Amino acid sequence: METTLDNTTLSTISLLEARLLRLEHLVCGHTAQLPKVPAMRSIQELEHRFGLLLQRVRVYAELLKLYKSQPTLFQAPQPSEPPSELPSDALRAIVLAAAPSFPATASALTAISDTPVPDPAQSAALAALLPRMKGIEATQLAQAVEIAELRTRSEAVIRQWYERDVLGYSDFAAAAESRVERVERVVKRVEKARREV
Repeated sequence: METTLDNTTLSTISLLEARLLRLEHLVCGHTAQLPKVPAMRSIQELEHRFGLLLQRVRVYAELLKLYKSQPTLFQAPQPSEPPSELPSDALRAIVLAAAPSFPATASALTAISDTPVPDPAQSAALAALLPRMKGIEATQLAQAVEIAELRTRSEAVIRQWYERDVLGYSDFAAAAESRVERVERVVKRVEKARREV
């Protein structure tokens, strides 16, 4: 009996030491490995390191004070027992207020359980296609850049065609029409002068 008690004590101390090392690693970023020492000395060193941790991190000290003053806050009540702080009318109101959400939650959970799990082979095939899809995406991006460049060049060509050819032809047509009008005026004057003579 005493052997199991000693084993339990030693395992409890080693578990406490492991927890303290994890806490120290989380807070300080490093852990110091302790050499194998007798249990009493190990407990004293653990208590000393825990005290240092409480001094360095104020939140832990405040939590420990809160735990010492209100230990029931850190103990979960049994699920079968209702919370002792609330009267039964308040509990009933809480349950009745949440009652309409029970069928919707049950339906959602049923829908999740009814959803088939995809075939692992298909998932693996999709995962194998990921590098190819990334390559295709890079190709699409390059094509988008090339399309934008071609659009800019096409716009420049159309503008040049419009400014040179279309506007040039319009200028030519306007000049020809102006000459034709002048020639018509001259012809009309000559014809009028012949009729008058």
